[in-house]
Amino acid sequence: MPFVVCKVPMESVQETAGIEAAMREHRFGADDIVAVVAKTEGNGGVNDISRILVDRVLRDFFVARGSRTRAQALAVPIALSGGCDGVISPHYNIVARIADDRVSAASKNELRLSVGVTVSEKILPEEIGRLPMVEKVAAGVKRAMAEAGISDPADVHFVQTKTPLLTSERIADATRRGKTCVMHDTMESMAVSNATAALGIGVGVGEIAMPREQQIAKDLALYSSVASCSSGVEQDEAQIVVVGNRRGIGGDFRIGHSVMQDSLDVEAIYAAIRSAGLPLPERARAADLGEVEAIPELEFDQTANPTAEAGDNQWTSPVDVDAEPNPELEFDQTLGW
Repeated sequence: MPFVVCKVPMESVQETAGIEAAMREHRFGADDIVAVVAKTEGNGGVNDISRILVDRVLRDFFVARGSRTRAQALAVPIALSGGCDGVISPHYNIVARIADDRVSAASKNELRLSVGVTVSEKILPEEIGRLPMVEKVAAGVKRAMAEAGISDPADVHFVQTKTPLLTSERIADATRRGKTCVMHDTMESMAVSNATAALGIGVGVGEIAMPREQQIAKDLALYSSVASCSSGVEQDEAQIVVVGNRRGIGGDFRIGHSVMQDSLDVEAIYAAIRSAGLPLPERARAADLGEVEAIPELEFDQTANPTAEAGDNQWTSPVDVDAEPNPELEFDQTLGW
């Protein structure tokens, strides 16, 4: 079965009408939703309750509108990023399986969007920022790749994770068991959890070898070109979504990516769109793009230099673009995370 990716506005943390409208438009049910990547209102910090509320609403929705049990609903990866500063608005990206149709049947021999999901083993507080977390995320990425039917790492263009961070309760739990945590600063642990997950993704897709523990969140030369990482208090496991392309699945979408060399690297956005299959001239203009939406994930360079090289940027992240072709298989629309 092919996949569809629907961008749905989030009117409030308790509202699911937009998801239901997408279900009717694209003809899929609640049981067909395999993952959700979303942006919620809130401060984006450790104490951001908007993520917890939306997570609960979505899992209740899966149970009420489908046939999943509560345990099965908890196994659906939901990666929520809090905070909508500037022009960002709260929204869902709903990833769902849909039935084959004429277009998907005609595109079976082409590279088309495929998605694999998994939830890792429980990540203990003392493992955050250390090799056991890298290993658990890497193992999960490999399982999700297998589920997606992707054997060539070059066909993986986007891996989203949601991992636990440290809270005072989690630190106390580790202390009671005679364990130590990598730090006690809960806000800083968010960045360290993301960095650890990114290295796990890099190991899982074969971009890098297993790092040394002292390199985690410190060695600026180590990064993944396909990782998009978020952390929070919603669950104790790594929720993992692997998105790439493969033949034999068909469908309307294809995904591509590129790495921004700095925070002003507009050309990387064009490169990501080309990677997804949309032909662009060398000097692309807005009129060349059709309907295009690309959402870059970027942390500002640690040196506060907006044009620093990517290798000097601890948190370099990809621009990911999904491209949806029209029936003639010309790419005229993109949806990105």
